[in-house]
Order: sequence, then C-alpha cells, then structure tokens
Amino acid sequence: MYYYDYSYIVLIPAILFTLWAQAKVKGAFRQYSKVANSHRISGYEAARRMLDANGLNDVPINVIGGDSLTNYYDPRTKSLNLSSEVYQQPSIASMCIACHEAGHAVQDAEHYGALAFRNAIVPAVNLTQMAAWPLILIGLVLTASSMYGTMLFNLGVICFCVVILFHLVTLPVEFNASNRALVQMQQLGMVDSDDYKGSKRVLSAAAMTYVAALAVAVANLLRILIIAGRRD
Repeated sequence: MYYYDYSYIVLIPAILFTLWAQAKVKGAFRQYSKVANSHRISGYEAARRMLDANGLNDVPINVIGGDSLTNYYDPRTKSLNLSSEVYQQPSIASMCIACHEAGHAVQDAEHYGALAFRNAIVPAVNLTQMAAWPLILIGLVLTASSMYGTMLFNLGVICFCVVILFHLVTLPVEFNASNRALVQMQQLGMVDSDDYKGSKRVLSAAAMTYVAALAVAVANLLRILIIAGRRD
C-alpha cells in the first residue's frame, strides 16, 4: 500500500513560485542581454562609473568564471566580481546587473544596516543551515522514546528560523541595491527611457528569486511543524 505524505502540499505553491521566478529572471536576462544599451557601455564600465561617483575608486572589479548570473560583491575583500559576460558586454542586462552589485558596495561603504546585519549572521547561518535538518530528523525519530528528542527537534526548528531570518533580511538588502542602481544609472546619465525600462524589468525579476527562496524556507518549516503535530 502506498503512503502519501500530504504535508508536501504546503511546499507545492512555493516550489511553483520558485520555478516561475527562475524562469522569469532567466528570460529577462536572455532578452536584455541581446539588447545593447544606448551608450554602449559594458558592465565593467557601468559599475566603475557608479563606484567612482560614490568615492569607491579603490574597489576592484574582477572577472570570474561561472554562469552569467553569478555576480556578487564580496564585503570581506571589498571587491566586485562579475561574470565575463556581464563584465564585457554593453547590454542593458549587463549594465543594470553590474550596477546592482555596485549598489552593494555602496551599501557596505555607507554601513547600510540591513547589509551589516546580514553579513554579521552569515557564520551562524552557515552553521545552522547544516545542523537544522539533522537535528529535526533525529529529534522526530527520538521523540517517542526519549526526552531528548523534543529538545533536538526544537533546536533544529530554531536553526531553521535563523535561516529564514537570513532570507528575510536579504530582501531589503537586494531591493535597496536595485533601487540604488536604477537611481544612479539615471543620475550618471547611463540610461535612456528604454534602458531604464529594461533594467527595471531585469532587476525586478531577479528580486523575485529572493522572495521565492524565503517562501521555500517558510514552507519547509510549516511542513516540519505539520509532521511534528501528527506525532503528538
């Protein structure tokens, strides 16, 4: 006889939302990576202009391997890291993504509260992310036979909540970086109306992937609590 775990139903909307968000950002990037921006400036040039305009002349911009959407600002080395496609191409997508990452550098320089908090909890998140599921599973197994089962389960849930907190605080960090990019691309004369429209679409699509990550984390926690409730 087959057994169906109906708690998976909680995950379905979050998974579907994640698939939609991933398809949306890939579609937007694919579309606007083929459209040259009005001033024909590369991602490197756009990021350099934004960094220099904010007094961050000493922040290096490096080329890294990997997927074209693998771009990040590293607060430890104070460096901007762009995929070769974003670094080199004079497309709308390359320009706005590079400026979004430059936005993180500006946040760091200005000690933007949400970014500082996110960076501070990264070590705890790395630890709790690894420990959450083992603690929860072991706790569920031992609950019926040992008092330590409930304790381990609760500890696992706390670890999971730390991960959710990380995803939650990531939202204002990413939204703010995108807003900074859009505003400064206009202020620095890098975009016309079509560039701005395309940039906003790419960055809005990218933002949805962070919302989706939070949704999946919350849905997983709800599923865990449902399973635990059945055992009580």
